[in-house]
Amino acid sequence: MSPLRRRGAEPAEAPFPFVVGMNRSGTTLLRMMLDAHPDLTIPPETHFVPDLIDACRADGATPDSALAAMKAHREWDDFDFSDADALGWLRDNYGLDPGEAVRGFYRAYAARQGKSRWGEKTPRYVGQMRKIEKALPEARFVHVIRDGRDVALSVLDRTVRDIDAAHVGGRWKKKIEKARRMAPNLRHYTEIRYEDLITDTEATLRKVCEFIELDWDPAMLEYHERSADRLGEMARALPAEGRAQDLTVERRLATHAMTTKPPDTDRVSRWKRQMPEDDRQAFEAIAGDMLADLGYETGVPVNAS
Repeated sequence: MSPLRRRGAEPAEAPFPFVVGMNRSGTTLLRMMLDAHPDLTIPPETHFVPDLIDACRADGATPDSALAAMKAHREWDDFDFSDADALGWLRDNYGLDPGEAVRGFYRAYAARQGKSRWGEKTPRYVGQMRKIEKALPEARFVHVIRDGRDVALSVLDRTVRDIDAAHVGGRWKKKIEKARRMAPNLRHYTEIRYEDLITDTEATLRKVCEFIELDWDPAMLEYHERSADRLGEMARALPAEGRAQDLTVERRLATHAMTTKPPDTDRVSRWKRQMPEDDRQAFEAIAGDMLADLGYETGVPVNAS
């Protein structure tokens, strides 16, 4: 889908890229590529942005209640900000404007990284784009889409939940449908394919840079040289929270290990070689129409081509 730009005056803030999509679709890979740019940084997944926006809009909102909304998420400690740090930027934000409360976090994070611009990569924000844009009109959403059968393979390799390919197919299709329903009402939304990011990396990254108004820099192609250091922020276990089970350090880092290597074309159409035929059929029974709409081939038995 071509970038969508809604009419209206552009906000004064620099474009704020949000990398979104289904889990295991290459969002972390794009995060690492963009984060390698000398001017832009993207922290690990935040998860708290929609709740922070809500907390700032609530009656009787205070810096302490806004901080509580951020700290309620198990990922908060990844950022190593003290309560005093966070309360400092929240108290500087007169009236707890939701956008300024959110920017305060990213501004402080970018300063620590020595960067002038910031972005975000939390896949599940694909369902929260309208709320985010209302608070942050400078938001620019980059939706990474990957062949859902490869997504399913990757999810089923990693999950500890009792789910199957059909379940993943339903989630994958629903997320894409929801994003596309929202897209016409967003100021800035674009889609890129994981497969293009792997097989035509520079051209795809240049399109993303144009969309977020970031000058091209070849350092982005060498992202893998620093990815291990960037993943170090996540080198701690996550406790169980809601439906999410506890995650060991090893499991967290292994989930993103491929980002420490150059793009690997073997990750494209992996389903053709590794997906059980019953899983392919089950996935396509649920989401085959979406695969076809996106231009992915369907009805091809595993190992048949």
